[in-house]
Amino acid sequence: MKTNDYIKYMTQQIVSYADLPKEERLAKREEKRSARQPGIYHWFGLLPYAIMQPLKSIKRSKRGRRH
Repeated sequence: MKTNDYIKYMTQQIVSYADLPKEERLAKREEKRSARQPGIYHWFGLLPYAIMQPLKSIKRSKRGRRH
């Protein structure tokens, strides 16, 4: 891609982003954020999940005994 093509593309992207209403921009950003995996799972895979599941079940069982 030549430099002029890249500058033209970037300008189009910026203008299209700036033309969106603020609510749409925020909604789009929030949608992207919610679609991502949490960072700990992204970087370390299933290991944190495997560790956290038994801890959650222990926490739930302790919470149930307090009644």
